[in-house]
Amino acid sequence: MPTIAPLPSRRKKRKTSLHGLVYIAPAMVLVTAFFVLPVLFTFWMSLHRWPLLGAPSWIGIGNYVRMFKDARFLSALSFTAQYTLLVTIAIFAVAFPLALFVERQRALVSAYRTVIFLPVVVGLASASLLWVWLANVDSGLFAPLFQMVGLTSGRINLLARFDAAFVTIIVMVVWKIAGFTMIILLTGLQAIPAELTEAARIDGARRWQRFRYLTLPLMRRTLALALILSITGSILAFDQFYIMTSGGPQNRMISVVYYIFNQSFVSFNLGYGAALSIALLAILVAISVVQLRLLKVGDERP
Repeated sequence: MPTIAPLPSRRKKRKTSLHGLVYIAPAMVLVTAFFVLPVLFTFWMSLHRWPLLGAPSWIGIGNYVRMFKDARFLSALSFTAQYTLLVTIAIFAVAFPLALFVERQRALVSAYRTVIFLPVVVGLASASLLWVWLANVDSGLFAPLFQMVGLTSGRINLLARFDAAFVTIIVMVVWKIAGFTMIILLTGLQAIPAELTEAARIDGARRWQRFRYLTLPLMRRTLALALILSITGSILAFDQFYIMTSGGPQNRMISVVYYIFNQSFVSFNLGYGAALSIALLAILVAISVVQLRLLKVGDERP
């Protein structure tokens, strides 16, 4: 027959649970006040035609239906996906070699880490303004430098054409973010036991083989975390496009967040802007689910 736990043990467990609830109560209040309630109110707004002035009117899922017929929103979504793919690849292409470089003990390695990480502490808006000045055709640094080394026949405005502006923004973001991604990857590299690397070296594994069959599998969790942070940050990109190009040239550099900003605070279509925000939240939640699945891959045991 099943045994019944003594009454004092049950009281102790109930008391422990109550203490735990008391400890997390402040965090629950903050999360509810600053996340759950705003999301619920945003969803409620998304079901209305909500002008800046005047009473809102119920339209149900009308804003969501409009979203799939909105060519400008679909264009912003496509541009954001393109930007996210390219900037994520560029960040990892720079951050991973840097992490491998600063992971080894060498002279001035602490100075190297500090210099590489310094752009991270600069705000994204400040970094965008800095690069607007650097790309200025008259007083900036890039235009005369490119002319001097022969890359251009004259001074060009890097932010006046789509291709040049797009590359400039990607380079700026990589300069700004690569140091942060490098630190995450460096943490994963340092967590690999030195005994495993030494054993692989003694067994005759070459550097590429150790990297392919030892380093990458053991850094799976770290890589997944860095990848999700990079993708999420890229999807939420706004400052660089708003400050550096104002969505141009020809409104071709409008991200999803930028489009939500225009609909909500320029056109004052607050209900439609709320619907777009909920759709973006759903995309981010889907990415978070993928993150959890990536982190759990290989954890199951037969």
